Amino acid sequence: MNPPSQTLVPQDAAGLSPTDYLRKILNARVYDVAIESPLEFARVLSARLNNRILLKREDQQPVFSFKLRGAYNKMAHLSAEQLAKGVICASAGNHAQGVALGARKLGTRAVIVMPVTTPQLKIDAVRGLGGEVHLHGDSYSDAYQYALQLQQTEGLTFVHPFDDPDVIAGQGTIAMEILRQHQGPLDAVFVAIGGGGLIAGVANYIKAVRPGIRVIGVQTDDSDAMLQSVRAKERVTLPDVGLFADGTAVKLVGEETFRVASHLVDDYISVNTDAVCAAIKDIFIDTRSIVEPSGALAVAAMKQYVEKHGTQGETYAAVLCGANMNFDRLRFVAERAEVGEEREALFAITIPEERGSFRRFCEVVGQLPGTSRNVTEFNYRISDANKAHVFVGLTTIARGESATLADTFRQQGFGAVDLTHDELAKEHVRYMVGGRSALAHDERLLRFTFPERPGALLKFLSLMQPNWNISLFHYRNQGADYGRTLVGLQVPASDDAAFTAFLEELGYPWIEETNNPAYQLFLQQG
Repeated sequence: MNPPSQTLVPQDAAGLSPTDYLRKILNARVYDVAIESPLEFARVLSARLNNRILLKREDQQPVFSFKLRGAYNKMAHLSAEQLAKGVICASAGNHAQGVALGARKLGTRAVIVMPVTTPQLKIDAVRGLGGEVHLHGDSYSDAYQYALQLQQTEGLTFVHPFDDPDVIAGQGTIAMEILRQHQGPLDAVFVAIGGGGLIAGVANYIKAVRPGIRVIGVQTDDSDAMLQSVRAKERVTLPDVGLFADGTAVKLVGEETFRVASHLVDDYISVNTDAVCAAIKDIFIDTRSIVEPSGALAVAAMKQYVEKHGTQGETYAAVLCGANMNFDRLRFVAERAEVGEEREALFAITIPEERGSFRRFCEVVGQLPGTSRNVTEFNYRISDANKAHVFVGLTTIARGESATLADTFRQQGFGAVDLTHDELAKEHVRYMVGGRSALAHDERLLRFTFPERPGALLKFLSLMQPNWNISLFHYRNQGADYGRTLVGLQVPASDDAAFTAFLEELGYPWIEETNNPAYQLFLQQG
């Protein structure tokens, strides 16, 4: 949505004008600790979007985030007396590292208050830079209130992460670098928003120097305090914030940053978690670097902007504002990236509980229109004598295709529910398909290594004897050239020799798990 006005505001009692900020940015002291980060051409993403995409690599800063620019600029302007007493800040992690590094450079004490939800990676990084860490509250706003109390009791100088003209000016040096590094046409710059310091600095510089460039702010749809505030024409405090993009999880934006953004930011875009995960993957493909969720917001929004407006041949810059990624989050990011890009669709499929139904469903998948599709996931546990509910993932060709595929399955006689955008299904249900079943008699459990190629599953089904029944099936594509598959097969003891022959003819590596205690405790019918 567009703000009420895109004209430059004159200097008045409310705050500094873009010209004032331009002067402060040009005189900012950031390069004692920061580097001039590269502005890189994203070849693969540019080709996909049919636009020229530039990535401002703030993830390559010494603390892997842009935050040290504003933090150091603020601290470099403090008096000797203030530096002697020390500084304090509240931060979800990146600003904290900037303050800690700046304090070490200036030889002063740094007290850092961080939410308890801050990734351990960032906590350890702050401590490694000499910062004194206090963990308090569930969000930045909670940590901020506690930091104000410590400031008063210990006589420290508060270094605000965003709502301070010197901090804003430090962040504005990013825009100064972008315009210096790219001399040609530039249609828009996409900037993530937490409290608003980064976009306030970028917008002030761009609107003072090249006002024709659009400045587009980006937030996650569960932490959109700036977007809601601009719409309401006053600052709005969110009751809660999402923590996936913890670097932008701010309940209340700054007073000064709100004033600047209301007048100078051209548009706002909100993105969801899946879109952010897809953007992290896009950035990795072009750079071989992994940014944190907040660092990928700008790219996620850029993709959404191009799809909505159908632009071609334009030039966009995205600020990759941080790379302090918790390694353990990569599992979740990889899982959700394909759904975020809509390269994968998820379904609940109902098929008759009769021999041959599974094979017939796989044949329908193989006959879907378009290029060959892969089954990315298949979860099933026998539970009813008449019908079976299976959780299925499929690769897709185009965005929005899942509804069409669901209709195709229904036309072929299978019940189908599209779960591609169902958060419960994506986060939990896919892992909970199973349990004990009174129908699973004569069950043998085996782990197979399937070759990751078309026809591997159909070969398995074709070689099975008709009187054997699949009672459990779990498969998830992991991006390798082979797939790990768990299968329960109801094989009478009298068929042991035939079953052994089946495994030999199949030729896939396998391990029998029928005596595994985990299977016996949770899945095997007693």
